Amino acid sequence: MWKLKLSKGDDLEVRSMYDNLGRQYWEYESNSGTPDELAMIERMRRAFTQNRHYVKQSSDLLMRLQFAKEKSRAKEIEKAKVDEEEDISEKAVVNTLKRAIRFYSTLQAEDGHWPGDYGGPLFLLPGLVIGLYVTGDLHSVLSSEHRKEMTRYLYNHQNEDGGWGIHIEGQSTMFGTGLSYVTLRLLGEDANGGDGAAMGRARAWILDRGGVTSIPSWGKLWLSVLGVYDWRGNNPLPPEIWLLPYVLPIHPGRMWCHCRMVYLPMSYLYGKRFVAPLSPLVLSLRKELYVQPYDQIYWDNTRNLCAKEDLYYPHPWIQDMFWSCLNKAGEPLLARWPFYKLRQIALSTVMEHIHYEDETSHYICIGPVNKVLNMVCCYIENPNSKAYKQHLSKIKDYLWLAEDGMKMQGYNGSQLWDVAFSTQALLATNLVDECGFTLKKAHEFIKNSQIRADSCGDLAYWYRHIGKGGWPFSTPEHGWIISDCTAEALKAALLLSEMQPSIVGNAIAVDKLYDAVNVLLSLQNQNGGFATYEQTRSYPWLETINPSETFGDIVIDYPYVECTSAAIQSLKAFIKLYPHHRMREIEACVLKAIAYIESIQLADGSWNGSWGVCYTYGTWFGINGLVAGGRAYQSSESIRRACDFLLSKQLDSGGWGESYLSSQDKRYTNLEGNRMHLVNTSWAMLALIECGQDVRDPTPLHRAAKVLINSQMGNGDFPQQEIIGVFNRNCMITYAAYRNIFPIWALGRYYNCVLRPSKNVH
Repeated sequence: MWKLKLSKGDDLEVRSMYDNLGRQYWEYESNSGTPDELAMIERMRRAFTQNRHYVKQSSDLLMRLQFAKEKSRAKEIEKAKVDEEEDISEKAVVNTLKRAIRFYSTLQAEDGHWPGDYGGPLFLLPGLVIGLYVTGDLHSVLSSEHRKEMTRYLYNHQNEDGGWGIHIEGQSTMFGTGLSYVTLRLLGEDANGGDGAAMGRARAWILDRGGVTSIPSWGKLWLSVLGVYDWRGNNPLPPEIWLLPYVLPIHPGRMWCHCRMVYLPMSYLYGKRFVAPLSPLVLSLRKELYVQPYDQIYWDNTRNLCAKEDLYYPHPWIQDMFWSCLNKAGEPLLARWPFYKLRQIALSTVMEHIHYEDETSHYICIGPVNKVLNMVCCYIENPNSKAYKQHLSKIKDYLWLAEDGMKMQGYNGSQLWDVAFSTQALLATNLVDECGFTLKKAHEFIKNSQIRADSCGDLAYWYRHIGKGGWPFSTPEHGWIISDCTAEALKAALLLSEMQPSIVGNAIAVDKLYDAVNVLLSLQNQNGGFATYEQTRSYPWLETINPSETFGDIVIDYPYVECTSAAIQSLKAFIKLYPHHRMREIEACVLKAIAYIESIQLADGSWNGSWGVCYTYGTWFGINGLVAGGRAYQSSESIRRACDFLLSKQLDSGGWGESYLSSQDKRYTNLEGNRMHLVNTSWAMLALIECGQDVRDPTPLHRAAKVLINSQMGNGDFPQQEIIGVFNRNCMITYAAYRNIFPIWALGRYYNCVLRPSKNVH
């Protein structure tokens, strides 16, 4: 039976001052589990498989089963149900909140975080399996149980047409299908294996579209490393770009950190033209994946091929011309004396930066793509190195198990992010007697997760921003701070500092708050907006060299409404409690940030959310930022337009339900069948309550609250619905805790601001 391990460390040489805080990984224990538990797990798995084409999201049932041993007291309270014509009573809301809090508290780990699924993208697991296969450690790192669950996961998320999407709810793409097919073969599946001829149908999907020559560039690279694609079919990724002067806008150090950290090891692999030793399986794949003999493919013609299903960001003609010049002139020149020496210098520089990233992130790395790429680079440099072995020990930090199988997550979790939101949600209920101990544990996690020092060395040399005082998205050992994570954690810490220490523990030290404010102020751009990890360092026109085809807005770190709003809210909360600390700087920062938010509002009154689905999410942040900054419905046209937008999207059911297609197509799209979504509904409620909808006309809020109340399950949980997170415009990701956090938050605000007018904050 699989067991979730929390805040455990088994890496004797990968140590840090944070002592594995927030770490979560799954281990298989062959002798654990009662017959009833094992039978229940199999029922969960079968149920998911039977419904996989209708319900794409897993519900984290294996984790919930493990935590269920700590019995929830939710069932001690009567479940509320509000009929369509019935008014909502305070009792109905309070009962729903108490049941939700009692259940959600049982899912909290001892260190204070809420473990959960952060999967969704389907191109991550193939990178790991290919990476371990080419280094020869596939079977030593992934046990037969791991491989079985990964196989289950891939089959469960195969679309009815035989292909796989870029994420679990997406239409089939060559990127998803080509890599998933290869991964299943590497995991031991026969070319004609799988229920219902699954592998044959996948291969047919690929061959019907001309074979994997049209896989996007990231797929081309992985298949080249494996030996199933020729390096001549890749556009150049010269490592020499790292030797350019930083003053040039195209220097990688000026790119978004995720972009530069992915293309850093990619440039090393390209510069080395590394190909793993050919095996019979690889030779077989060369035959299975193409419509013509492998040795007859004219690879130069495949460099810019991309299947129409994958082409989200078509290359501008100038980019294709740039790659062609590099390929025909630059690369041949760099292969000759004396220029080939430049390549050796560049490769050495790239490895230096790879090692820095590995060591400062404790071999977790900024994300799963560069994690595996860095691992392969360390193997190429020295298969027996300590760096490579330390990489292997942190692979499990990215793996998550649910009833749909084992997946690779988009980060090593969303621990701090979920704790910061959860804390604010619980405090919004004002039911401290129900959640005091839960808040105390969350408080400790927030305090202990704050980054205590900048990264080592010369930050400018490593292209790093200051980090001391910030908070990461996941765990402190990951180490990369983010503006909105810092802001949300700061908000939560400030709220908790106003409560009795006997209930929630001692407040965070004032100097730690000052550190957080310092790093937030340092992250604001000249235009007033806040980007994610760093300031925006280059220009939007650089997106014309975005080589990915599959993702949008990846080259620079753009400012976002979410990050900017969160910064406003946290800084305004701070100066209310500490009005004498850098007040003028904070006020100036907030004014610029407000102006930025107003400037990017769309014509229909909404804001485009870049990290959640989508216009509902962005508009929640837009309204919250403006209100926190001092704007009001009566005096702000922006807020009035935003409210009108939200009200215009309310469904007949009373809820809101926005499809991930909104993010992909940049056009508001309801879920199929106009289904409501609990999280979208909660975001809309929170936004409308924040700007006084209860005073103008509470009816939309009453209708939405009924939806939330009536959706609660018998055990106090809320159902998992469609995917709700997004990144890079085109890929969706799971936030498993949102189904609990936001209904609690919305109903808490509804209870205290709408049903209890004597305590109305407006």
